[in-house]
Amino acid sequence: MGYLDNLFSVEGKVALVTGGATGIGRMVATGLVMGGATVLMASRKGEACESVAAELNALGATGQAIGFAGDVGSDEGVKALVAAVNARTDKLHILVNNAGITWGEPLETFPHAAWQKVMNVNVGGLFTLTRDLLPLMDAASSDGDPGRIINLGSVMGTVPVAEGAYSYSASKAAVHHLTRILANEFAKRRITVNAFAPGPFQSKMTAFATGSEEKALKVGQGVPLGRIGSPDDVAAATLHLCGRGGSYITGAILPLDGGLSAHSSVGLFASSLE
Repeated sequence: MGYLDNLFSVEGKVALVTGGATGIGRMVATGLVMGGATVLMASRKGEACESVAAELNALGATGQAIGFAGDVGSDEGVKALVAAVNARTDKLHILVNNAGITWGEPLETFPHAAWQKVMNVNVGGLFTLTRDLLPLMDAASSDGDPGRIINLGSVMGTVPVAEGAYSYSASKAAVHHLTRILANEFAKRRITVNAFAPGPFQSKMTAFATGSEEKALKVGQGVPLGRIGSPDDVAAATLHLCGRGGSYITGAILPLDGGLSAHSSVGLFASSLE
């Protein structure tokens, strides 16, 4: 194994990616398959996961994908998903909690129901699934090669902006905080817990703003680095955290946002000196 493979390969590892059929979930799954992992892909639309898994398996990579239905929106759904994972593997090296939903509406009409629905999936489902998969992760974790959990947060959980997605932004801030809590608690289990805080990427959730190249270019103009994110940005970050090179990183909220979370339009003194 070469130097780079030794640092970033995930060959032989087993991963679960929720919401893996589209958007960032698919980008994560692609990176893991290309890196040599066996990737279990689950979402509410099982047929879509099966179709995407077939596409990934046709890439000729050293890894493989297995798609099936799985829902983290209810206690019963989580139990069924955990059973489905247990039926396919006796250990889990990587868990990527990507499944999530959003709700956008003006402040004046934003419904109370939007809070329960979004928080239940984005935070509650993430927590319960993680807890119930710990036996499989414990079986694969060691001092030299800890288990890896990546939670999907958002730049909207870092900077104070909602743009009508109030419950979504709050849920992602909660994901960031929960990530740090679990990183602290799981360290003794030899499991790292980190989160991605993505900025704009092309996905089903952001299709209203990035669904065409023209729209994507326009959105990218508002990003300090001048573009929206690409699939390789997600795949590379995933391999970094899940390979040997990421074994000493835990509790991090990785800003995959082109500099948005570090950007400030506030000039404390510069304007007065012009």
